[in-house]
Amino acid sequence: MANAILPSDLGFFSSLASAGSLSAAARELGITTPAVSKHLALMETRIGVPLVNRTTRRMSLTPEGEVYLEHARRILGEIDGMAQVLGVSKATPKGLLRVNATLGFGRSHVAPLISRFVRKHPEVEVQLQLSVNPPAPTDDLFDVCVRFGAPPDSRLIARHIAPNRRLLCASPAYLARRGTPKVPSDLGKHNCIGIRQGEEAYGVWRLTSGRGSGARSEAVKTRGNLATNDGEIAVNWALDGHGILMRAEWDIERYLRNGRLVQVLPQYATPDADIYAVYPQRHQMAARVRAFVDFLALSFTQQAAAKG
Repeated sequence: MANAILPSDLGFFSSLASAGSLSAAARELGITTPAVSKHLALMETRIGVPLVNRTTRRMSLTPEGEVYLEHARRILGEIDGMAQVLGVSKATPKGLLRVNATLGFGRSHVAPLISRFVRKHPEVEVQLQLSVNPPAPTDDLFDVCVRFGAPPDSRLIARHIAPNRRLLCASPAYLARRGTPKVPSDLGKHNCIGIRQGEEAYGVWRLTSGRGSGARSEAVKTRGNLATNDGEIAVNWALDGHGILMRAEWDIERYLRNGRLVQVLPQYATPDADIYAVYPQRHQMAARVRAFVDFLALSFTQQAAAKG
């Protein structure tokens, strides 16, 4: 078992999984299909478990193969990061970059930027995973997490990418039917669309009036007949006239501009949701991480300038 996993196996298996078939991997690696099959068989024999389910037309990874691939790509990324820190790679962004973002924001904002980023840096391989909540700071599944709000963990670097406010909004049709709230306590008489995300208290909206020492915060318990953990669904419900929603400005600004949504209680401040790129300190010298975070910051700055 001492030689069950060889360093050369890691890159081979990552290429095989990316190719999707033995023949495609053979073309990519510049060897024959039987040679790929033999290498894989030797790996499975040494490890003692099957890594790939083979059929005549396609292949898929076994559960053990998925675990092997996850660790192989993480190790390859660490090796590449070490080379970049030592200057071996001449600071050219390349290698695997694992990115996490929230569902709606990741789909609408982060994914398009990744498309542009890989055109600029074709040697970087990006894996984007979207999730409802940010991963735990102790997880080592991602190189960069794009999230709302800075994490409390000092072991992570949190770079401020863009300002972002949470706003209360509703459709003109809903407000015409139910009236417009004048003060926070009026929200208790309205149908409020709930979003179950993160660790925030569900169904409690915090609004602040005034500034500085004169600021006064108020926690309002809301109620409503619709709730979801997907922000995009909640926005669509608000557009359909079902109630009042608290949502990040980046997600609703286009609807505020075209009048499909109207801001509610604009004189009251709600908790901000600034956008941060979060990554472990050990990745701060990796060229692929630095390039991606710089690209995010510049892109969001340009977008904000274009809107302003």
